[in-house]
Amino acid sequence: MGDTEEGRFGLQGGFLSTADSVGSDSERVVILGANGVMGIGAAEVFAAGGYQVTMLARDQQKAADALAEVQALARAEAISESIEIGAYSTDLERSVAGAAIIFEALAEDLELKRSYFERVDRCRRPDSIVATVSSGLSIAAMAEGRSESFRRHFLGIHLFNPPHMIVGTEVIPHTGTDPAVVAKVSALLSKRLGRRLIVAADRPAFAANRIAFKTLNEVAQLVPDYGVVFLDYLIGPHTGRAMAPLATIDLVGWDVHEAIVDNVHAHARDEAHALFKLPDYMKQGIARGHLGDKTPARGGFYRRTEKGVEVLDTASGTYHEAAPPAPIQFVERMKTLHRVGRYRESLAVLKTAQGGEADLARRVVLGYISYALNRVGEVAATNGDIDTIMSYGFNWAPPSVLVDLLGAADTVELMRRYELNVPQLVERAAAEGRKLYAGSVLDFGRTFVG
Repeated sequence: MGDTEEGRFGLQGGFLSTADSVGSDSERVVILGANGVMGIGAAEVFAAGGYQVTMLARDQQKAADALAEVQALARAEAISESIEIGAYSTDLERSVAGAAIIFEALAEDLELKRSYFERVDRCRRPDSIVATVSSGLSIAAMAEGRSESFRRHFLGIHLFNPPHMIVGTEVIPHTGTDPAVVAKVSALLSKRLGRRLIVAADRPAFAANRIAFKTLNEVAQLVPDYGVVFLDYLIGPHTGRAMAPLATIDLVGWDVHEAIVDNVHAHARDEAHALFKLPDYMKQGIARGHLGDKTPARGGFYRRTEKGVEVLDTASGTYHEAAPPAPIQFVERMKTLHRVGRYRESLAVLKTAQGGEADLARRVVLGYISYALNRVGEVAATNGDIDTIMSYGFNWAPPSVLVDLLGAADTVELMRRYELNVPQLVERAAAEGRKLYAGSVLDFGRTFVG
């Protein structure tokens, strides 16, 4: 972008603006934390949806840099015609006063968020919606001490990264959120912005992260015994996920992973409580600055170098060349069947394979199904909601689909074999001989990869 940001956009009335002030106040969205990953993604989503967006950051240069990233996401410089940028110190009160939606995407720090909400509460319009993109902090705790109007208009809008590609979205009201606000937000997200959404409960990590990070952290706990490459091979895409679990943690970021599992471990007590304990080697790695893909020079489970990919040795904290895993017959057979769309036959292979490796894979897959469907009524209203958010938020096979492919009766038997809690709705499906998944036609190829 050859010109300077100041030369390109010009300074207009305190804003470093990319556009004239056009559009009604009902079309205005202000984003706090606009230079973060989720702030940038949210700006692209709202601007592409026709909203006038104000991106606010600590200073104007950070906001200008973030705008350049929005243009890159949209693959169109013209998107800047719907966006203006500014800084908290000079522009927050003025921009918030004219906004219909204030979207907070600051760091996952409760007190930091509360401090900004206090400022927002003083200058917002009484009818403006205030939303947080928090990945799991208490919505009610963020609203404590705020005005009655703020609390009625406050909720969570949990987008998934990157939001311009992943359409799954959770709307999370707290007990004081006006139901009309929930309905309004849900309508604009689904109808105008094309999101596939559910209403999730204000519980630690909400629905999708609560379920997914249990499995991700469970696999991370197994690394010292089995190794990184082996586990990402054994519990890889053929088990119903677009990306292998440890590679997923690297993509998310070890620091984000830590914040989510620590929050659940501290504030939830359920049958999987121990599986949310962050492994010590990850704590030590985070302290040394190993955060995954966001720290490419240090790495996470994997580290990319000029020579290729290296893999973490948890015992020493060092990296070595990532040798391909030795092929496992049942894994290769599953992958082959997935590639030609024979998904039920592939799951039958998983169901009947012999040996310790197959037992480990089944335990993790059945553990995901058990934990997800036992959260019905706690983090989401129905198994359909959980199916939707796991499919469109994480690109993981919906748990109900896995039950149907394995067979409900066989799923019950396998869960009992591995001493997992059998969800009541799976028991009922087995007793009644019926399928569990009630969603629309599913693109299996998104979540079952050869």
